[in-house]
Order: sequence, then C-alpha cells, then structure tokens
Amino acid sequence: MEHDNNNGNPPREDGNDQPPVNPHANPAQPIYIQMPEQKDKRSGWRVLWRLLFTVSIVLNIFLFLLVIGISVMYVPAAGGMVREELVREGDAQNKIAIVRLEGMITTETSDMFRNKINAVRNDDTVKAVIVRTITPGGAVSSSDQIYHMIRQLKAEKDIPVIAFMQTVAASGGYYTSVACDHIMAEPTVITGSIGVIMNHFVLKDLLEQKLGVDSVVVKSGEKKDWPSMFSQPSEEQKEYLREKLIKPSYERFVSLVAEGRSHVLSEEEVLELADGSIYTAEEALEKKLVDSVGYVDSAIQKAQEMAGISGARVVEYKRPITFMSVLGASNKTPWDLDPEMVHELTTPKLMYLWDGQN
Repeated sequence: MEHDNNNGNPPREDGNDQPPVNPHANPAQPIYIQMPEQKDKRSGWRVLWRLLFTVSIVLNIFLFLLVIGISVMYVPAAGGMVREELVREGDAQNKIAIVRLEGMITTETSDMFRNKINAVRNDDTVKAVIVRTITPGGAVSSSDQIYHMIRQLKAEKDIPVIAFMQTVAASGGYYTSVACDHIMAEPTVITGSIGVIMNHFVLKDLLEQKLGVDSVVVKSGEKKDWPSMFSQPSEEQKEYLREKLIKPSYERFVSLVAEGRSHVLSEEEVLELADGSIYTAEEALEKKLVDSVGYVDSAIQKAQEMAGISGARVVEYKRPITFMSVLGASNKTPWDLDPEMVHELTTPKLMYLWDGQN
C-alpha cells in the first residue's frame, strides 16, 4: 500500500505532491538562537583589585585604631613614661644611660628630663649616666631644676654623671653641666655664655599709633607694673630690674660654676669668664670650663672608667612615641591666643640663654 503524502487530498495534475499553500494561514515565526555571552577577561582582574582595595582600607583603619590605642596607653596611663633605646650591646647588668637634654630649656623640658632621671633612679643596673647636652639654655627656673635633679641623682645613686656637650651647650646648657662629675665637649661645640638676659616687649607705639588703642593702668603702687608693655622703661626701672632680677640670678650662676669647677678654678677666675662670652671647645678646655674634648665614644669610655666597669650596655632614655608625635602635631594651634598664651607673650622672661647675637 502506497503512503499518501497528500494527507487525504487528491493528487495534483502537475505531479507536485506538496500540499497547497493556504493564504490565510499564519506566517512562520522566526526562531531566535541565543548565543552564549563571551566574558570579558579583564573583569576578573577588576574584581581582584576591588577586593585588594577593600582589604587595604580595612587594614589601614585597623592600624590607625591600633596606633591610637598605643598612644592612649602611653600618655594617660603612664604619664611621664620614657622608652629605652639600645645604643650599644653589652652586659645588661652594667648599663650606661644616655639622657638627652636638647632644645630650649622650658618647663616641658624640665618635666621630660625628670621622667628620664626617674627611669635611671628606678634601674639598679645603671652604673653611669651621660647627659647629652644640646641646648643654648632657656628659662632660669627650669635650668636650675635640671641642675638640682642631676645633683640629687648623684647623691641618691652614688654613680658618676658625665656631661657630654654637642653643637651648642651654652648659658643654661653650661649651667646644668656644672652639676656633673666630668664635662666633655665635642670639638665643634659652642659653650660658655655665663650670664643672664631678660626679654620684654613694649607695645605702646603699636597700640597707640597703629591701632589707636590707649592703655589705662590703675595700680596700688608705683612699681606694681614694672616693667610694663604699655610704656618704655625708664633708667630707674631698668636699674630696679637689674637689682631685683638680673643680679641674684647672675650671682647664683657664678656661684654654681665656681662650686662645680672648684677643683680647677677660683671664684675670681670664674667671674673673669662670666661676662657672657662664648667659647669654642678648645678655648673652654684652655680656660678650664670643660675637662676634656672628644666624641660620644670617648664619653662612653670615660663613663666606664669612672664607674669601674667594662663592656657595658649603652642605652638612651627617650620620649615615648605617641600618635600625636608621629603626626608631628601639637595639642595647641599656632594661633591659639588664649589668656595663658597672651600672658606668656607679655611677661618678661628671665633667661640663662645664648641667643646667637653676642
């Protein structure tokens, strides 16, 4: 039996077996074939970089918080804590401690120096101290406090203290050095400047002529406001200040130098040197203001000899590293003109200071 290819329709005369096209039938719908999407090879690297960037941010935030935490642990809890930095390996039971006195001597300098001295006081393995002095001096009271701390340490611990002067160790820097058992100066040091200076600003012309401001002062006595920043000091006022402030501080300076150098200088010889003059290391050695000239290695060797030890470990006590110190920031802004700063700017300052002008 033959297969009917016309699906029941009679065979066509033209011999074409295909069924007739129905003009009313729906046209054939196109067939869409979705090709697989080709992935961008760079997209993987983008994801990786984004991931690394995110991890980096998280780690930086963690480190930031960690530094703040360490800073908080150091400052409020420990207050004046200092850190010990190794300078030279050696016998841990025989240590030489280097205590740095650097920059303008102020109340802050004195407080930090006290913290370092306390660290020495609490360490029985310290057998000698080197006060590394790099300062032109500063405030009279702060210089005197540091002098007293050194003398007190020597009395309590019975250990040698060597002053090692570098760069500039003048006026207040020399004042503190005479408390030590031995003074060594680096060959290029500037020292001396034994004397007192007082600085005072007079704002009268600025206020009256430039700003049109007149000052009115009501006082209980004639000398109550001597010296005043609102008027030029008279010769009587200058003499009064010399007698009341300059002379006592100068006499104490000379007296302490004479006491500290009594093994080589008389008080009369000290007075001849105490005219504010500065001296090179060789001049200071010749005039017996220092005991020797050398470098830090020589100071360490001298400290060992005086302590009767050898092969000592050398350490230096330093200011602790805090978050603010890492950023180089201060807790005061440069233009923070609060009442305390105004008072600081307008109050006469009595200084054991070499200002580089004499």
